[in-house]
Amino acid sequence: MSRKILGKNENRQEDSSIQSRIARALPGLTAAQIKMAEFTQAQMLRSATMSIEEFAKANEASSATANRFARALGFDKYSSFRACLMHEFEKSMSPVDRLRQAQAGSQLSNHKIILSALDMDIENLQATRQMLASTECELAIDAITNANRIFIIGMGTSAHLAGQFEYGLNPYCRNVQSLANHAGSVGAARRLHDVTQQDLVIAIMFPQYVRDTALLAHFAHKLGAKVLALTDGPTSPLASFADISLYLKTHRQFASSSDAIVLSTIQGLCGAVAYRQPDSANAAASMTSATRPWLLTSDDHHQFNRSGTKP
Repeated sequence: MSRKILGKNENRQEDSSIQSRIARALPGLTAAQIKMAEFTQAQMLRSATMSIEEFAKANEASSATANRFARALGFDKYSSFRACLMHEFEKSMSPVDRLRQAQAGSQLSNHKIILSALDMDIENLQATRQMLASTECELAIDAITNANRIFIIGMGTSAHLAGQFEYGLNPYCRNVQSLANHAGSVGAARRLHDVTQQDLVIAIMFPQYVRDTALLAHFAHKLGAKVLALTDGPTSPLASFADISLYLKTHRQFASSSDAIVLSTIQGLCGAVAYRQPDSANAAASMTSATRPWLLTSDDHHQFNRSGTKP
């Protein structure tokens, strides 16, 4: 892994957020530096306002270790690390606070707000593309294709993403179940009660974290199931026990996270699974044939165009 030090005026080609820097540097961090990374993510404002001596003391380390940690993240000095932290804290304000702040400022057109959301997702996609490690992607596809059963956990706002993942994997995998249903967390736990090492649990969790997703994934992990996490970074509650973690950048101005980035990654994973499965073309053809009676034909289009209703 490159340890190139970035000066203040250097043009960065990769995402420079604290979260992304930590994700890239994580494989090369020492135990003391990992502790600093966790402290930084958990207490961003406090870290941003600490001197190097205070930051080191809070992490039971030396000032030299704190300085090396900053340099490991790509900063030329500790003060640059603090400045970036303060900027990150401002970005991490709750969606409600960001909305109130925006409404109190200069008037924005609807068109500009929509374009800004699209621009933010373009940045998220580019950052996520850089964050996804080849090794982790290979492990993820191997885990999916080799699993006896696949359980997908996505509670709260991630429920529909779990459903999309199930929908995308269903033609190519033997047994895929989304646990985001009307039975809730209790129903999900009932379906996880007999998981084994041959099963895979895919957990989808982004800020603001839903507690039940982490609890259910950890429950399955303790029973021996392999866990694949789709989450936002190494300080996510899932990261401490997941066997495989894919980190995605999902920042959104007036919401907690961007579903578009997660959905794009899910579609990429499903595409890779389809490519890897030898009988995937036949499976897709069979499913297309089964759904054809419910699809509009050219004759249906003509009927709609003439009468506005299907005969």
